[in-house]
Amino acid sequence: MSFKVLLLCGGMSEEHEVSLASAKALIDVAKDSYSITPLVIAKDGRVLSVEDSWAVLEPNHKLNPTPTHTINQIKLSKFDLVFPLLHGPYGEDGSMQGFLKLNGAKFVGSDVLASAVSMDKIMMKTVFGAKSLAQIPYIAVSVYDWQQMPEIVLRDIAKLKYPIFVKPANLGSSIGISKVEDEMQLRAALNLAAKYDRRIVVEKGLENIRELEIAVLGNDEPEVSVVGEILTEGKVYDYENKYTEGQTALEIPAQIPDYIAKQCQEMALRAYRAVDAAGLARVDFFYDDINNKVYLNEINTMPGFTKTSMYPKLWQASGLGYAELIEKLLNLALER
Repeated sequence: MSFKVLLLCGGMSEEHEVSLASAKALIDVAKDSYSITPLVIAKDGRVLSVEDSWAVLEPNHKLNPTPTHTINQIKLSKFDLVFPLLHGPYGEDGSMQGFLKLNGAKFVGSDVLASAVSMDKIMMKTVFGAKSLAQIPYIAVSVYDWQQMPEIVLRDIAKLKYPIFVKPANLGSSIGISKVEDEMQLRAALNLAAKYDRRIVVEKGLENIRELEIAVLGNDEPEVSVVGEILTEGKVYDYENKYTEGQTALEIPAQIPDYIAKQCQEMALRAYRAVDAAGLARVDFFYDDINNKVYLNEINTMPGFTKTSMYPKLWQASGLGYAELIEKLLNLALER
């Protein structure tokens, strides 16, 4: 069945370029199978014309177009469904999902609740804790408290003991994350995270940690992929090595005991259902291979679709190719 698909990409978040890269990869695979209309949302929230959107998504483009209209002027009724391939705030956090839902559009991915909960790491961790899912110890910090009572915040964080990780609560793609070894670094890390969000997550750093990921696909009966592992020489799996070829190696399937892989898959499904996700998600874990303990890190309701992204690679290793994955996602959107 051929669909008329509106592909929204770009967006207002710090992950604008990641979204464009995801859109380019998807179009390369799906353009001959579906009627795809891309619309690039500029960083100021306005929308480019269809012609300029196509031009921006061309390889090595040099166009610097001026957005011509607002998101409210898009005629959603012309399309069978919308693929909001947007990462981060204003696209993955429930904002766009709410807009599409109010306008009666069918769309790929989670609804408002799952998107909002999963975007905010503090709320997400609260939900996971309510479902007794194992997590690394953490502290939630508001930027207001950090600015008004820094010594109290530093005292509370000190209970975690170094090393620790500092993250903006509402941002993905490893942006604004710092590994901290002492108080001087901690102050700088909190100030960096505060540039991106008004709430901050501080997590205890554990030794001998490996980063594992699982792809989830489905609505009421979700399926899980094999487990993959991220191998990087950097201290932190950051924006640069995440989206630059050659900076990060992905081992799929991960070389871990079968019972650990099964435990991760079961936890991934529990996390997916805990936030009421739909369509797709990538669930990330920390694995302490010395003590054989698995910790749930986070869920991402609109994972990257670039050629270096883990999500499509996990499904490819599980027997579902990129084109088949796109088809399944579109059908899941219509089914819901």
